[in-house]
Amino acid sequence: MTDFIKPRLYLITPPIADAEGFAPALEAALDSGDVACVLLRFASQDEGARKKIVRSLAPLVQDAGAALLVPDDPQLAARAGADGVHIEGVGENFASALDSLKPERIVGVGGLANRDEAMAAGESDADYLMFGGLEPGGESAAEILERASWWAELFNVPCIAVAHELGDVESLAGSGAEFVALGATIFDDPRGPAAAVAEAQAALDRAEARA
Repeated sequence: MTDFIKPRLYLITPPIADAEGFAPALEAALDSGDVACVLLRFASQDEGARKKIVRSLAPLVQDAGAALLVPDDPQLAARAGADGVHIEGVGENFASALDSLKPERIVGVGGLANRDEAMAAGESDADYLMFGGLEPGGESAAEILERASWWAELFNVPCIAVAHELGDVESLAGSGAEFVALGATIFDDPRGPAAAVAEAQAALDRAEARA
């Protein structure tokens, strides 16, 4: 890696059932760091309920200068006014999202099992690759760091490294990833999401100062 590029933050929400109840926490998080993107997850499988949540929270996210993505549902992204979609895996749904949403909307991809899948995704028109799962318990922080560093060193498609613990943010910032994602657990931080996001932003600032 040559020049250090300071990553921006990517927020992963917990599954949301009530947009109005979640809005203050989301707004506080957005105000506390350089947030580029929010992946809005849902507690309900009902399409109408999901659409209502997106339409309620999208202006809040977009007015803060961030993009709002939804998981695994290209049609919802288009119909509800989201900025794009995050797809887990490189199968048929990923191909459908690329066909139906690009270039007007963002299509990102995660859930990549190995380097071959990552390279296959990178050869598509994906806007980013995500390393690390949406929930903790899969790859370790060290594995995510290794995969993001490998990708950033060799490829031009932006990547995201997921931090499920705030203590991992600073090391992941040195991977070359353009974004560091904060796992949904930041919204359960006893200090509140604003403090958690501010701590993550401070870690990015330290990484920049050290570079």
